[in-house]
Amino acid sequence: MALFDRNQKQRSSLCSTATVVVFVALCLVGLWMISSPETIPAAAANVSKKPDVVAVKEEDSSLDATNNVKQNSANVVAETAAADEAAAADEDDNPAKPAAGEKAAAAAASSKDQTFDDENGRTEGGALVKPESGGGDEAASDVKEIGSLEQAAIDMKDTTEHSVGDTTKEPGVVQDKSSEEITTAASDARESSDGGGGGGAAKNKQTFDDENGKLDGVNLVKDVENKTMSEEGAKPLPEETTTVSSKNSIVAAAAMSDEKLTDNNGEQAQPVEALPNGQAELLTERAAQNGSFTTQAAESIKEKKKRAEKKKKKKKKVKAASAAAAEEEEGGGGGAASLGWRLCNTSAGADYIPCLDNEAAIKKLKTTAHYEHRERHCPASPPTCLVPSPEGYRDPIRWPRSRDKIWYHNVPHSELAAYKGHQNWVKVSGEYLTFPGGGTQFKHGALHYIELIQSSFPEVAWGRRSRVALDVGCGVASFGGYLFDHDVLTMSLAPKDEHEAQVQFALERGIPAISAVMGTRRLPFPSNVFDAVHCARCRVPWHIEGGMLLLELNRLLRPGGFFVWSATPVYQELPEDVEIWGEMVKLTKAMCWEMVSKTSDTVDQVGLVTFRKPADNACYMKRRQKEPPLCEPSDDPNAAWNITLRACMHWVPTDPSVRGSWWPERWPERMEKTPYWLNSSQVGVYGKPAPEDFVADQEHWRKVVRNSYLTGMGIDWKTVRNVMDMRAVYGGFAAALRDMSVWVMNVVTINSPDTLPVIYERGLFGIYHDWCESFSTYPRSYDLLHADHLFSKLKSRCEVLPVIVEVDRILRPNGKLIVRDDKETVDEIKGVVRSLQWEVRMTVSKNREAMLCARKTTWRPTEAEAR
Repeated sequence: MALFDRNQKQRSSLCSTATVVVFVALCLVGLWMISSPETIPAAAANVSKKPDVVAVKEEDSSLDATNNVKQNSANVVAETAAADEAAAADEDDNPAKPAAGEKAAAAAASSKDQTFDDENGRTEGGALVKPESGGGDEAASDVKEIGSLEQAAIDMKDTTEHSVGDTTKEPGVVQDKSSEEITTAASDARESSDGGGGGGAAKNKQTFDDENGKLDGVNLVKDVENKTMSEEGAKPLPEETTTVSSKNSIVAAAAMSDEKLTDNNGEQAQPVEALPNGQAELLTERAAQNGSFTTQAAESIKEKKKRAEKKKKKKKKVKAASAAAAEEEEGGGGGAASLGWRLCNTSAGADYIPCLDNEAAIKKLKTTAHYEHRERHCPASPPTCLVPSPEGYRDPIRWPRSRDKIWYHNVPHSELAAYKGHQNWVKVSGEYLTFPGGGTQFKHGALHYIELIQSSFPEVAWGRRSRVALDVGCGVASFGGYLFDHDVLTMSLAPKDEHEAQVQFALERGIPAISAVMGTRRLPFPSNVFDAVHCARCRVPWHIEGGMLLLELNRLLRPGGFFVWSATPVYQELPEDVEIWGEMVKLTKAMCWEMVSKTSDTVDQVGLVTFRKPADNACYMKRRQKEPPLCEPSDDPNAAWNITLRACMHWVPTDPSVRGSWWPERWPERMEKTPYWLNSSQVGVYGKPAPEDFVADQEHWRKVVRNSYLTGMGIDWKTVRNVMDMRAVYGGFAAALRDMSVWVMNVVTINSPDTLPVIYERGLFGIYHDWCESFSTYPRSYDLLHADHLFSKLKSRCEVLPVIVEVDRILRPNGKLIVRDDKETVDEIKGVVRSLQWEVRMTVSKNREAMLCARKTTWRPTEAEAR
C-alpha cells in the first residue's frame, strides 16, 4: 500500500509538471507570436498589420504584377502550420538538426528573403518600409485610377467605363487597391552592396544604367530561358518580386506600417505608397471618353455610306465588320503557350510587309493601271509567324552618323546603288551603304537644293512657317533627312516597287518614312494639315484623270500652303515634258493655285516651281469653268481610311472658329499653343473642356517622360532614334521628347478620338491606322514603341497575339516596348513577349493598372512555317 501510494504520488507529480511545462510553453509561444512579428517564419515575415480589421475587396485580392495565381492568407497560414509540424517531426528523427529556438532565430535572420502571400498579393524579400511624413510630392498625394474606355468598332457607339480607385485609407484597414507593385530583381547582391549592416541604407540618388542594369538601387530583371535572373549575381531569383518605394529607395513590402504617421497639424496621417521618381503617373488611365471628337472609323464609314446611298447600293457594314472580326479571331492563333513560333515563309523574306506583300490578293486584281498592286491588301487572318532577320544584322549606326552611312548587311540591297549610282542616291562602300546626300534632282547635295527653294521663295520660311512637310516619291528620303537641319519634320512616302528598299534605307538611316502609293484611295492623313508638299521628279501623273492625284494633295495641303515641284517638265524641252508642263499649268490654274516662283539651278542643272493653295474661296466663286468641280458639302474631307479618291476640291474653311481657317503659330511656339479651334464648349478626350484637356495631357506626359521614361526605365536614349506612339491622343508624349534627338510617328487608331489634326497643328505628324492590320513599314523599323492603353481597346475587334507579332516585326532587335494598360492585358502581353525570348525589364502595377517595359532580343526560331 505504501508502494502504491508512493507510485501514485509520483505519477501525479509528473502529470502536474508536464501540465505546467505545456502551459508555460504555450504562453511563451503566444507571447512570441504577438510581440515579435519580425520572427514569424516564412509565411508572415516582414509584414506589419493591424490585427483587428482587414478590409479586402475580393475581385482585387492577390493581384500581382507578374503572377495571376490567387492565394488567401488562410491557406498560407495552414501551409505554414503544416511546415512547422513537418519540421518538428524531422527534428525528432534527426537530433543533429538545429533546435526549434535556433530555427526560429534563423528564420528571423533570413526573413527578408522569404515570400509572403496575403490579400495584397505576393511579397518576396526585404523588410517593411514605413513612409516618412512629408516624403515628397509623389508620396504625399493620392493617385486616382480612371477606368479604361472600351470603344465598340462594330456599331461605332462609344462606351465609357469609369473605374476610380479609392485611395483613402482608414486606421487599421488594409486595402488591396492601395497596393503598388514593382517587379524587379531584389537580390542578395543589392543588400550586400548597401554596406552589409543594419539592412543597408538607401542611397539618396539612384539611377538606372542600361549597361549595368541599375534601377534606383534595384538590379535589372533579365529573362534567361524564361527564368528571372539578377545581372549582378547571375543567380536565379524568384520569378515574382514585389517592392514598394519610400522617398529614396525601393524595398520589398506590401502592407501598411503599424506606426501611425502624423501630418503637419499633428493629426493622424495614413501612409501613402508611391512609385519611385513619380512613376505613379504611369498607372493612371486617362482616356475616359471620346468627348466631342468623332473617330476616323466613324468619319470614313459615314462617308462611304453617303456615297453608297447615292449609288443606291445598300451595304450592311455592321454585319461585314462582325464577319471580319470573327474571321480575324479564327485565324489569330492560340495563346503564347499553345503556339510554336515559326519563321514566315514568304518570297519577301526578311523584308516582309503583310499588307503589301499579299501575293494571293494581288493576283486577283482585275487591273493594275492605277497602282492597285502597290496599295494595301491585308490578309484576312493576321500572320502569327516571325520575320527572319538578315544574316549579319548589327545594331544600327547611331544618328546623326546614320544619315550618311548604314551597315550593308542590315539592308543588303545593292540594286538601287547600281541603278541610281550616277545620281548619288546610295553607294556601296565595303561593309557600309553610303548616302552622299544627293538625289535625282539634287546630285550635289540636299542642303544646296533646300536652300535653293528658300531663296527662290523666302515665304516658305523653313522651320518657322513651314514646319510639317510631305515628300511624295521620296526615294531614300535625303530631302527629309536634311530638312531636320532646318527644324522641318517631313513625312516621306514611296511605294514598295522596283526601287527596292528605298523606304527601308530611309528608316535605317533614322529618317521618317512609310511605304505608300498614290493610287485609288486617299492617303491616311486628315485634310488641311501639311504646311508644304514636295515632289522631286516623282513619277506621279498629276494631270491625268481630271487631276485626281493632285487634288488629293490639295485636300492634304493647308490653305495658303505650298507645293514645290521639281521635275523635267519644269525645265526640259522634250515634247513629252512640254506637253505635261502645259497640262500642269492649266490644271493648277483651274484649281486656283498661284504660281509664286519658278527658277532654274545652274549647279544641279534642274528647275523647280512653287505653287500656293488659296487661303479663301474667292477664286473658286469667280471660276467660269467648273472643272475640276467643287466637292459636295456632304463630302467629308477628313474621312481618310479606305476612301476612294474623287476628282473634286473641297471649300476652304473660312469660319474663324473652324480648323484650317488660320495658319498655326510659328514654330516652335505652336508646339505648346492650344489650337484656336478647341473651345471650352467642347468636351476633351479626358472629360475636361477641350482646351484644359489639351493642357492637362501636355503636363501629364511632360511629367511622366521627365520623371520616369528618361531616367527610370533602363533605356539608353542615345540608341533611340525612330519612335512610334501606337496610340497617340494629343501628341503629348511626342511633345515631351522634343529636346531629344528622336522623331515620333504618332498613330491615331481609327476607333479612337480623331485628334490627329491637333497633332499636326502642334508641328508634329502622324497617321491613321487600324492595329488589327499590319502597319505599312518594313521590318526592324523602330527603336522604341509606346502603347498607352491600346491593346485592351483592341480586344473587342481582334486578338492581342497577332498585334504583338506585328510589334515584333517592326521593332528592331534590342529595341524597347513600353506598354501601359490594364493588368490582365499587361500580363497577357508579358507572357507572349517572354515566349518570344524578350527581356522583361520592368513591370509595375497598381490596382487594375499596370506597365511593362521589355527589350526585344535577337532570338529567332529555326523552323519555317509551311507555305
